[in-house]
Amino acid sequence: MSDPICPLCGRDIPPDVPQSLHHLIPKLKGGKGGPTVLMHHICHREIHATLTEAELARHYNTPETLRAHPRLAKFAAW
Repeated sequence: MSDPICPLCGRDIPPDVPQSLHHLIPKLKGGKGGPTVLMHHICHREIHATLTEAELARHYNTPETLRAHPRLAKFAAW
């Protein structure tokens, strides 16, 4: 079985690398029990360092919109 792919950076997530579940709609904005995506922990931290909960809920609630954000796109190029 192959490793999952991080939806932000597009790289494999090996089992020995820290990983996180990201709620596409933040729990505080009604996303509890909603869709989640598995990603690298470092990618998840960058999302929350870049965007507010309100921005995530309103405009950046899909992997595609997250990847389109200029700062996150630059970060994902690591």
